[in-house]
Amino acid sequence: MSAVMDSYRSILDQPESRFPLELGTRNPKIRKLFHASLTSQWNPVTVIDWDAIDPAAYTPEQRMALRTRWSRRAWGEYGAISESPALQVRFCHDAVDPDARLYFSIRSQEESRHAEISYLLAEKFGGYIDAPAADYENSVSTHGVRRLALDLDVPVECTVAALVCAAEQVIFNLFKHVAEITTQPAIRKTYQLILRDEARHCAFGWYFVASRLPGLGAQGRRRIRDAVAKMVQEVELNGYQIAWLAPESEASRAQIESDRILWEAGLGASVEELEKPVFVSSLRDIRGRMKREWDIELPVFHHPKTGDI
Repeated sequence: MSAVMDSYRSILDQPESRFPLELGTRNPKIRKLFHASLTSQWNPVTVIDWDAIDPAAYTPEQRMALRTRWSRRAWGEYGAISESPALQVRFCHDAVDPDARLYFSIRSQEESRHAEISYLLAEKFGGYIDAPAADYENSVSTHGVRRLALDLDVPVECTVAALVCAAEQVIFNLFKHVAEITTQPAIRKTYQLILRDEARHCAFGWYFVASRLPGLGAQGRRRIRDAVAKMVQEVELNGYQIAWLAPESEASRAQIESDRILWEAGLGASVEELEKPVFVSSLRDIRGRMKREWDIELPVFHHPKTGDI
């Protein structure tokens, strides 16, 4: 293949070195998150009263919009299912705190149930759509975290900071906004359940990176800054979470219209005029927190629909 591919050094090519195996608590905050996850399990099949949802109560346009919305959510959650095991392997390879290794063993399960409940909602309202339109796929396809997690030349702190402290923090804030304006009980409950899990995911990221900072110099901080900036500019601002940020196309316009139909009916979506201030505020909050807690200064981001952030 190319020289770029030849230079890729995967941890899968390294000999396994498991021992000495340490399992004692070294990061109590992350160990607490692990225990909280163990006691906060829920089953997508039983947590919602599916029989109480009558699809006939909704217009054909609303049912199609719901299928579109929750299929899109399932695509995103599936990416998390694939990235979690990769990061788990990386944590074990790097012999990071056992607390992080234990926590990520259950994060995979949490992301799996987010994907399943998204799939079930899409099915309930007319059928899961198994792939995006070709001209929208680039916005919602994988953000490359699985490959980064296995790349020996990319420090694990960079991957966690970009994925969790940036991308997951943004989606947490957006979901919180949508949950507040949703009136349909089952859909509102779904967002609330996912939010409980995502709150722990976000907390993990900040705890983890903070625990690694003492071992990083100025160069390590610069690499974290660059990784986060790349995630925001090339993934978030390309429409990975929000359809109106995606490049203009027939498919992105259809996604935007579906979200507007759902917003008007209180069915679990929002629109640009309401989401934009939430999104902009999220990025500003992330920038402020990284500067305050990590002494990392993020660059200014730009998108035609938001201006400079």
